[in-house]
Amino acid sequence: MINKQEIKVKTFSSNRLLEIPDILFDAILVERKKYEKNRSRRINDKTTPFKDLGYICCTTYGNPRSSGFLFNHYKKLLKEAKLPDIRFHDLRATYCTILVGENFSPKAISKLMGHASEIISIDVYTDNSKIIEDCLLELEPFIESVRPKLSESTADDEIEDSIEMDTYINSLLN
Repeated sequence: MINKQEIKVKTFSSNRLLEIPDILFDAILVERKKYEKNRSRRINDKTTPFKDLGYICCTTYGNPRSSGFLFNHYKKLLKEAKLPDIRFHDLRATYCTILVGENFSPKAISKLMGHASEIISIDVYTDNSKIIEDCLLELEPFIESVRPKLSESTADDEIEDSIEMDTYINSLLN
């Protein structure tokens, strides 16, 4: 069921799995606890029952958050972190630029971006990369703070996981 806040994905390749930093996973777990609390609290509420629509980050009634709710929090986070005031969608371009700067293959970038073709990723985002690169120096400390850290004891496991992930990505690309 699509509601007014949802937009269908443009292409099949837009449906994808993305790795997320630990800090985001922890935040999702916190939201999931709130979700379960609100759902159980309103289970027998006849006047305003909980709408179990499958959203983890939702109102106390189970409705999806409005885009304005997210926008306000996003702008507040930018200000608190003393980051440049960039549009939310520019995060995609920044992400793509960072991947290009880290020498990811164009094909892998297009898969991560959910584009059907690598030409879309490279044409759209490399044209804007000089604008976005201006902000990278300010963003790099933040990126490093949320990037998962490797301990020496888990480095070998991480390398093995990385090899498995590379194998998985290659299977998607072929």
